[in-house]
Amino acid sequence: MTWRIVADSTSDLHEGILCVPDTTFSIVPLKLRIGEQEFADDANVNVADVMDTLANHSGPSSTACPSPDEWVAEFMKADYTIAVVMTSALSGTYNSAIVAKEMVLESHPEKKIHIIDTKSACGQVVLVAKKVNQLIGMGLSFEEVCAAAEAYNKQTHLLFALASFNNLIKNGRMNKVVGMLATKLNMHAVGMASEKGELSVLHKTRGETRCITLLLNELEARKEPNRKHIVISHCQNAVGAKLLKMKIQEKWPDVEITILKTHAVSSYYAEQKGILIGF
Repeated sequence: MTWRIVADSTSDLHEGILCVPDTTFSIVPLKLRIGEQEFADDANVNVADVMDTLANHSGPSSTACPSPDEWVAEFMKADYTIAVVMTSALSGTYNSAIVAKEMVLESHPEKKIHIIDTKSACGQVVLVAKKVNQLIGMGLSFEEVCAAAEAYNKQTHLLFALASFNNLIKNGRMNKVVGMLATKLNMHAVGMASEKGELSVLHKTRGETRCITLLLNELEARKEPNRKHIVISHCQNAVGAKLLKMKIQEKWPDVEITILKTHAVSSYYAEQKGILIGF
């Protein structure tokens, strides 16, 4: 039997995952619309150019989830497929994948498809996708892989530190009053994806150094020294991501840390200097 792991483009995976035998990995892109232009959030998009276009655009902009047909195309490529997707609370991506699953199983009932709503995005999606790959490599049944992956997902989290909230507010992804107040006061927000998959602000502060301290405090409060892998995604903030990595390694030297650049849609919401941590 062949396996396929599918993630959406908010995972920020640029080169995919080194899969175990008989397993493949792919990314289904979301779309970013800026005025009359539409960008597919795939490997061909130049994120810096997209962010420049966005900065010079004063009109409407938005994001769009993958269509069911795009998911169907991936689900047809293997006997067993597990899709790891961003939170259903902030996107139609999960629902689109569910519709695709029903479409495929109607004509190919022999296939097995499971969709994990991570209640998150970015680094947390990466961790869950890699866990799925590990579980497949252990020779578990489809049902055992799905159950173990769902259990693992409940143990993972996403922290974020943002310096700008314009696009989150504009698209209804953040409380308007909280976001506008933080913007007006030139504040940074440190927050977390909630259990429902919504963005919850934990702290408002000034300055990136203070943000990093707060992120470390949140990791420590959740006993993160026991974690083996942390994924840091950043939007045009390599210096901040590397500083955060160094600070984490000072506290917990044995933790593996991966740094990724945000894809176009993640960059749209994280905005410049944004940092997200999957753990």
